[in-house]
Amino acid sequence: MRVPAWVTGEFFGTFLLVFFGCGSVCAAVTTGAQVGVFQVAIVWGLGIATAIYLTEALSGAHLNPAVTVSLAVWSSFPKGRVLPYVVAQVCGAFVASAVLYFVFGDALRGFERANGIVRGQAGSEASAMVFGEFYPNPGGHPLTPEARIRMSPRAAFGAEVIGTAVLLLVVFCLTDKHNRVRPRGLTAVTIGLTVTLLISLLGPLTMARFNPARDLGPRVFSAFAGWGGLPFRVNGEGWWVVYLLAPVVGGLLGGAIYRVFFRRAYREGE
Repeated sequence: MRVPAWVTGEFFGTFLLVFFGCGSVCAAVTTGAQVGVFQVAIVWGLGIATAIYLTEALSGAHLNPAVTVSLAVWSSFPKGRVLPYVVAQVCGAFVASAVLYFVFGDALRGFERANGIVRGQAGSEASAMVFGEFYPNPGGHPLTPEARIRMSPRAAFGAEVIGTAVLLLVVFCLTDKHNRVRPRGLTAVTIGLTVTLLISLLGPLTMARFNPARDLGPRVFSAFAGWGGLPFRVNGEGWWVVYLLAPVVGGLLGGAIYRVFFRRAYREGE
């Protein structure tokens, strides 16, 4: 049976996004390969740019349910394709997590032994963070009550909404043919650099992902890989409110800002 091009594009594009992005987090946490947030952020950005270049001709390179939903609401993307796109994205993210676990599994176990971390028990978010997100960013350490004060659920929700809104605003503006100064041929790079900037700013707070598929696929994989229900308990309902719902809300907000303030202005400026 022939696989539709859009399935190939969304599956492998999201696979690459997670492979490069979560791979950089795996390397940073387990080996100290990346020193500081920016080094991880730039790998994420370059990984996203690469994934877009490889798959845009196949599926439009959404690679993110927040993008797919926003395009369905604010553009002409068929609403009947939203769920299939999201399924392909989540599956690509899940498989990428499995591949990363195969590569970094020994390093993860060594990191846990060295730091007295028991996988699946309290504090093991210090290693689970290489797959799913938590707020505040554990930074390779168990979250203490003092650390949690840095980021309330309300602030975490707002950060993910704002970050995703900025990302989608950039996506819509870059792909508007009436934007005369958009960087032709460099759209993917500009989107990747936007993600780099956002992670550099918000990464220390919420790990800054703005992508429900990137969170859900790896988070579910981590449950199967020994962390059990912990990835769904550390932040309570925040695992879906902050990391699944907030990006969709933010994507719709970014699309709305584009439609109200930018779309007409671009056309009037021609």
